[in-house]
Amino acid sequence: MAVLSGSGFAITYGELDGTKHPEVGALLDTDQNGNLYAYCSGTLISPTVMLTAAHCDPVDPANVSVTFDPVAKNATTVYTGHFHAHPEYSPAQNDPHDIAVIVFDQEILGIEPAKLPTLGVFDTLKANGLLKGTHYTAVGYGGQERNFDGQGQPIIAYEDTREWSVQSFNALNKAWLRLSQNQATGDSGACYGDSGGPNFTGSGDNESTVIAGTTITGDMQCVATNVIYRLDTQSARDFLQGFVALP
Repeated sequence: MAVLSGSGFAITYGELDGTKHPEVGALLDTDQNGNLYAYCSGTLISPTVMLTAAHCDPVDPANVSVTFDPVAKNATTVYTGHFHAHPEYSPAQNDPHDIAVIVFDQEILGIEPAKLPTLGVFDTLKANGLLKGTHYTAVGYGGQERNFDGQGQPIIAYEDTREWSVQSFNALNKAWLRLSQNQATGDSGACYGDSGGPNFTGSGDNESTVIAGTTITGDMQCVATNVIYRLDTQSARDFLQGFVALP
């Protein structure tokens, strides 16, 4: 996805997260002035493994920096690890295999990892007519909702702060869950700065610690759809089983 300002995919019309989702972290880089910023997001799925997106490919895959601090640009605790993308990743295919993990150099203590879904759970829900009306909680770092400059051009500001938002089910296919983030229908969602971040099943009191999929793309101005990569497919599980135990 092309960017309006900055890079990645981030939360729109969301809420500050604080310590609500401590298992969600930011992939870090530094700008030309040496300041930290979040360029993608991810989720701890074991004490040594973070889930993210393959297109978040860092400059040095063997030395990736990650923080779980709520404000990435002010990070005081930074972990390092090795980035492993799916070997068949390519955006030019129906299943892009846009999935990756970071294996940390040391075990991360004090943070409870999120959970992965079981095989084919969304196909089963669809077959039983149970997907319509479901909600999902997106979490990530990066830009906020679209605004316009003095010339009417869309702009997005970046605070590098972890936020969360709630979206509703739209459509399902073999690789993707498409979620509505249309504010007019009461949804919020994701935008640039949140690629690789989680979309947990449920919302509010019904939110779970199970990740339905990772944020990958959406519409250009972040006002309609969040397209997430399913984690319940055999393809995703074949990759993940090389790094973590699966449910």
